[in-house]
Amino acid sequence: MTTTPDTATGTARATEYPLRRKKLRHSQGFLAFWLLAPALLAVFGVIIYPTLRTLLISFFQVDSALATSTPFVGLRNYVDVLTAHGFWSAAGRTLYFTVVSTSFELVLGLVVAGLLNARFRGRWLFRTIVVIPWALPTIVNAAMWKGIFNAQYGSLNALLTQLHLIRDYHEWLGDPNTALNMVILADVWKMTPLVAFFLLAGLTSIPTELYEAARIDRASWPQVFRSIVLPMLVPSISIVLVLRTIDAFKVFDIIYAMTRGGPVNSTQTIAFYAYTTAFSDQQFGLGSALSYVIVLAILGLTTIYLRLLRRSEMSLL
Repeated sequence: MTTTPDTATGTARATEYPLRRKKLRHSQGFLAFWLLAPALLAVFGVIIYPTLRTLLISFFQVDSALATSTPFVGLRNYVDVLTAHGFWSAAGRTLYFTVVSTSFELVLGLVVAGLLNARFRGRWLFRTIVVIPWALPTIVNAAMWKGIFNAQYGSLNALLTQLHLIRDYHEWLGDPNTALNMVILADVWKMTPLVAFFLLAGLTSIPTELYEAARIDRASWPQVFRSIVLPMLVPSISIVLVLRTIDAFKVFDIIYAMTRGGPVNSTQTIAFYAYTTAFSDQQFGLGSALSYVIVLAILGLTTIYLRLLRRSEMSLL
């Protein structure tokens, strides 16, 4: 059988086309790799390597940054951490901080979200003002509230004195009985707008037909909230609780800026306890073990939250 020139040319083109596509795909993959290489390098250097390095150090006795002898101790650091009195005291304060701050932020955030969802003139301005506390850096927020709570010239003492609620100026951050609650107040003021906007997203997704049907049925507001609003907000509440629990349980920056863990360790959370153990006491092995204990605790709390919320969602439905 004789092959015509046109047939030969067509066969050559059919063979060349897959090769050209393969080369193009290879060049695109090569380019994509080099474009992603800086991000991958940053993730490895900032997240993956320190995480693995911390896990490795947690199994060794490292008592100094310049230590030449670092014997392997296995799980002894974890045992020492879990049997230390300071750890359980810090864990209790952390749990208190997490539960109280998250509860207030959720309740206040729901109220603010309802106001933001209402229709009135100038709503855009109200939404802009509400987001300001969350937009402030944590250090600025801590410095502002530290000035408000100041024992000599703080505006809180001045207000309460003029209202005749207290006689003398009080050392709010210097009193072990009130210091942690004052830090919680500062944290709630900053993070409530974030919670409110998460819940606002859930409120705006509720169909208006449901409200109209409830109005026709003459349902009261508590009935509307329980039967319509709350079930529809469960996914948003789940996200808020998980994110805020994780963030509150590892709180460090606002504690460092406002009280440095004092007075008398009354505001020393578990993250700050890990910091002082590792960098102040130079016990890097114990500090690394503490870090992973915090990770496991957050994982456990998140799992419990999600299961409880799933059950509540099923019961509401």
